[in-house]
Amino acid sequence: MAKRTRTRTVIALALGAAAVWAARDVPAQLGARASGARRERIQRSPQYSEGRFHNTVPASQVVAGSMPRLALAAATDRDSRRPHQPIPVVTPAPGGDARGLHITWYGHSSALVEIEGRRVLLDPVWSDRCSPSRLAGPRRLHEPPVPLRELPPIDAVVISHDHYDHLDMATIRTLVDLQAARFLVPLGVGAHLESWGVPAGRIVELDWNESATVAGIELTATPARHFSGRGLSRDETLWASWVISGPTRKVFYSGDTGYFPGFAAIGAEHGPFDATLVQVGAYGDAWPDIHMTPEDGVATHEDVRGGLMVPVHWATFNLALHEWAEPADRTWREAKARGVKLAVPRPGERIDVDNPPAVDGWWQQVS
Repeated sequence: MAKRTRTRTVIALALGAAAVWAARDVPAQLGARASGARRERIQRSPQYSEGRFHNTVPASQVVAGSMPRLALAAATDRDSRRPHQPIPVVTPAPGGDARGLHITWYGHSSALVEIEGRRVLLDPVWSDRCSPSRLAGPRRLHEPPVPLRELPPIDAVVISHDHYDHLDMATIRTLVDLQAARFLVPLGVGAHLESWGVPAGRIVELDWNESATVAGIELTATPARHFSGRGLSRDETLWASWVISGPTRKVFYSGDTGYFPGFAAIGAEHGPFDATLVQVGAYGDAWPDIHMTPEDGVATHEDVRGGLMVPVHWATFNLALHEWAEPADRTWREAKARGVKLAVPRPGERIDVDNPPAVDGWWQQVS
């Protein structure tokens, strides 16, 4: 009887602790709504009308009526949507020369661009789950290749939009303490960051086709075809792709997006690019306009006039119904068919854009 009472007490304490955590942290995870001057700037944006941001090409999203079917599909055939062996993670060497042009993919869409002596960190997510809860939501399929405290000095942190798999509260809070970097975000996202303790002076909010220069690197927010939101409301903050321009080198990052003619316009205005990081995973028939298929991703790379393509937004979190290895397989096949130069790094692997390794199909060995 005493043992049973102790067990019940432990369970009650654990549930109480979880309740306290949820009451405190989950609301914080939702971020904050723009107000004051930030709100006024949003309302002046050409992308904003009737209380929300809009795509240049309208995009359909998952409708409520399709949710039961998707939930049933998600509950079946789970085995194919994760690797059967551990994902090979490469531990980056400490330090390193940032000269030239190098890309380190940390998994999903988190990546480090080292461009002509400066470092730009893209969509850093180091938490175990991409979710407002530590107890539920998509969980990492591999560990981060490097602890946040071991990252080299960062000049800029770039955020594409405010979804949990791209904007992570715990990661941002840690980075603001460890790094002196400025945070470049689309309109409205700055309110989230400021509510999490990022000083206003370190936040740069941009509308599409606006630029800011940080440490000699020009960063331009460019259009994408997606949506935003961390709670029940949607599209109160903007989403973006990004152009990263050094004195002589250029990189394009797609963010999350559906395929649309805007990429050709970006290529005409800002290209050619030495390298692109392009979303190729988490696509589905139920949401064809907000996430690209691998074939769309390769077409986007060509549209923006890219040199080396590095596929992102796959491998780390299970966010769709396709098989785990499918994005890389289809990207490789399409790149070969189109004659596109491709690198598919392991998480943590640093790629020299001017001398990339041959694609070796490493993911096929663990899928």
